Amino acid sequence: MTESFTTLDLTEDQGVARVTFNNPPINLFDPLMISDFRRVLDRLSISPDIRVVIFTSANPDFFIGHADLNLFLDPHEHVPPKPTKLGSLQTLFEDLRTLPQATISIVEGRASGAGTELLTSCDMAFAAQGRAVLSQFEVAVGVLPGATGSQRLPRLLGRSRALEMILGCDEFDADLAEKYGLVNRALPANEIRGFVDRLARRIASFPGPAIALNKVAVDASELPIQQGLLEETHVLHQTLVSGEAQRRMRLLLELGAQDATFERDHFTSALEQLGV
Repeated sequence: MTESFTTLDLTEDQGVARVTFNNPPINLFDPLMISDFRRVLDRLSISPDIRVVIFTSANPDFFIGHADLNLFLDPHEHVPPKPTKLGSLQTLFEDLRTLPQATISIVEGRASGAGTELLTSCDMAFAAQGRAVLSQFEVAVGVLPGATGSQRLPRLLGRSRALEMILGCDEFDADLAEKYGLVNRALPANEIRGFVDRLARRIASFPGPAIALNKVAVDASELPIQQGLLEETHVLHQTLVSGEAQRRMRLLLELGAQDATFERDHFTSALEQLGV
């Protein structure tokens, strides 16, 4: 990938793209960074060879700072009619959430406001112990986390824990974020990148369409159970059309699947060999 950006770097290797935020001094989510991020998402959405996207920061102290406060300083004299479409930041983070790739955030510094909303819009997030700090501060300045936070956080944490984070405007370290379900795992700072890199390479060895369709199926879990199950079956049928699933299953059988010894000792590791 040769396209250049001002506030971030984008690289790709063997099906894994890495987006590194680099907007000193705090990775402020300002108009230029928002524009760069929009361009990255547009590029990734049409990149079938990319199966996993990792988001990291070049700044060890800041993953993503909050949105530029200057964006909200214009006076508002009246409440406009209730909107019928998403706002620009809501759309941005929904486009992130619905990318066809698996998306993973590595949080090694501070993530506040829009930074937390960005990482919770990813499919997975991992936080460095002793370094990661996550917060929502909006209530303290009189507003709310309006770039998906008030809706995403209750779905991840449950209502009471989401309100603790939103109304308390306090800092969550990596261990508390893991306990509350804000991130997948809290990991030692010297191990987190190696862990995520191994996970990303493993996922990238699996079929891209299967990754994208599994995200669709999982998102259907927010529907009533009967509708979700029907969507699950519909998505399953879509995975079988190309013939890649059948090819991989035949290869797995040739390698020894359904033999007790193979299933116990080799099954999981063999899954990464099926793309050859």
